Amino acid sequence: MRVVLLCRYDGSGYHGFQIQPNNNTVQEEIEKALKKINKKDIRVYMSGRTDSGVHAYGQVLHFDTELNIPNEAWKKALNANLPADIRIFGVTTSNEDFHVRYNSTRKTYHYKLYIGQNVDPFLLNYVGQHKYNFNFEKAQKALNYFIGEHDFSSFCSKNSSVEDKIREIYYFNMYYDKTNPRVINFDVCGNGFLYNMVRIIIGTIQDVAAGKYGAEYVKEILDKKERKYAGPKADAAGLYLKEVIYNNEEINKFIKEGLAKYENI
Repeated sequence: MRVVLLCRYDGSGYHGFQIQPNNNTVQEEIEKALKKINKKDIRVYMSGRTDSGVHAYGQVLHFDTELNIPNEAWKKALNANLPADIRIFGVTTSNEDFHVRYNSTRKTYHYKLYIGQNVDPFLLNYVGQHKYNFNFEKAQKALNYFIGEHDFSSFCSKNSSVEDKIREIYYFNMYYDKTNPRVINFDVCGNGFLYNMVRIIIGTIQDVAAGKYGAEYVKEILDKKERKYAGPKADAAGLYLKEVIYNNEEINKFIKEGLAKYENI
């Protein structure tokens, strides 16, 4: 049986999602919980890995098991064996043709950017920081250049092994947070993202907003196809995997209904 999970986690206490030697990760914690329930090692697959300090509102996972347990019982059993900063909030089943990574058609990431010299300590692990003047209009012009299909080589970490760096951005929104005027939110949706792509894009927009260069320079950065021309990586703490969409109507309905419980994000 292939079991599909919707997972939320606070990534500030983990070295990313994917298992690493000698570091605690979200995947390791979930697989430890699965081992207790299944009495053997179970591998869990992710829709996409998140780096150290990055969070998830809607990470999608799957694993295969011989156990026949009701969905609600899976959720209760897993959460009973997981740390409080990792929660399973949706469980369904699918056939073996479905894969959470290879069948995804679009992903949405959310980024929270705090404007100011001193971050509220209660927000420290959940926002990126911009210490300087932030020109909202210039930033808005800059993010428009990212929409559409482009070669994002300039916005990918050098150690990426991916050869095809063409991706399409469907929408890219920026807006002030309703509860905190010092926080600016970003939502970016595309058919896929390269390693550190979102953080480098946000870092570049920060440079534009601070007046380091004009918004139109983003097009030149894209055309140059070299990492050195783009801005720095934005802080990991501000990044959240928000939603994953698939070429599977039943799975998409499952995800939409699960995320609807948390519309305040």
